[in-house]
Amino acid sequence: MVSDVRSRRVVLATFGSLGDLHPYLALARELRRRGHTPVVATSGLYRERVEAAGVGFAPLRPNLPDLGPEAEWMPRLLNPRRGPEMLVRGIMMPHLRATYEDLERATAVGADLLVGHPLLFALPPLAERAGLPWVGVALAPTSMFSAHDPPLLAAAPWALAVRSLGVTPYRLLSRVGPRMVRPWTEPVRALRRDLRLPPPAHEPLFRGQFSPRLNLALFSPLFGPPQPDWPPNTRATGFPFLDVSTPPEPVLEAFLAAGPPPIVFTLGSSAVMAAGPFYAESARAAAALGRRAVLLIGRDPRNRPNGPLPPGMVAVEYARYADLLPRAEAVVHQGGIGTMAETLRAGKPMLVVPFAFDQPDNARRARRLGVARVIPHARYTARRAADALGPLLADAACARRAAELGRAIRNEKGASAACDRLEEAMAARG
Repeated sequence: MVSDVRSRRVVLATFGSLGDLHPYLALARELRRRGHTPVVATSGLYRERVEAAGVGFAPLRPNLPDLGPEAEWMPRLLNPRRGPEMLVRGIMMPHLRATYEDLERATAVGADLLVGHPLLFALPPLAERAGLPWVGVALAPTSMFSAHDPPLLAAAPWALAVRSLGVTPYRLLSRVGPRMVRPWTEPVRALRRDLRLPPPAHEPLFRGQFSPRLNLALFSPLFGPPQPDWPPNTRATGFPFLDVSTPPEPVLEAFLAAGPPPIVFTLGSSAVMAAGPFYAESARAAAALGRRAVLLIGRDPRNRPNGPLPPGMVAVEYARYADLLPRAEAVVHQGGIGTMAETLRAGKPMLVVPFAFDQPDNARRARRLGVARVIPHARYTARRAADALGPLLADAACARRAAELGRAIRNEKGASAACDRLEEAMAARG
């Protein structure tokens, strides 16, 4: 903790799933503990969660419920090739000026620092025009696009494959990529012109998301080691975990107490809205292995079992990962960075079933650490899941590595380390 920093008002702005919200809430709670006044600006969908965490809330468009039923647009968003363009051009850019207006209101009452999210393209121009210092954030290593530790890109999986043959396409992609997406982010340049700001120094979807002052890599250096070509002033902090106690679900608690640790099957808070046959195939896989299972099915009625589950299985809509995953034998999940972080912290072997965005790269990193197997979502069946889970559950060395990694990650104290960096930035400003 930087002891000479007076109480400051910090606006933390984010957009997306619970994996995008919880790290910001963890930072906000730590800042509040240190005597600061944090405000989380995000979709109105999360107002109750933010206020229940004891943190100030500011509404920020786009508001997720206004986009329509998630079950209708989430499958298109999770298309590995088309999803990124839909997210940027179809969701974020039409709301760009509304986002700017909401950020302007959220920071108008004496904000001292603004903490951003990679998808909030209105944030850098607002901070520049207001003279407000801001901090960039990367939630997963994919955002860094390092040529030294290149990501597995959902839209271009071939790039990593040809690199293994001695070809290095990432420097080329880093030059061509910004040109390819330039039409997607033209509204950002139009906004800057209207604000009488100069053109952005970097493409907003690439290096433009990073601040010249400070950038926080909010993941474990064990998961994404720092690289020499990361943006300047980037600090890796470890995962910031949101630990808010919630009453246990009685049905789930009774199930966990009644037998050996189960396999937990989950698709986080986004992919769960595009699950398809995942839960039916998972139940069959667990039955074939003779294992107990917990199915976290979310609120989409299509994920509910058609009939009674086999003995030794239970389906619930939601459970707090920090309570459930340490009591699991293994975890099968989609590879979103929030679910990945909690599974790593719990120290459990995992089978990752990635859909899109950062998920394939997160899955590859877990496999590289020796704690995971991977089946792409499109290839996930009961037989393949059972064939992967059987050896995984029998691998004592994998279980030891997962437990050791979990202990190391629990010791990183990511929220505290990140807030140390934020206080240093505020102290430097004076």
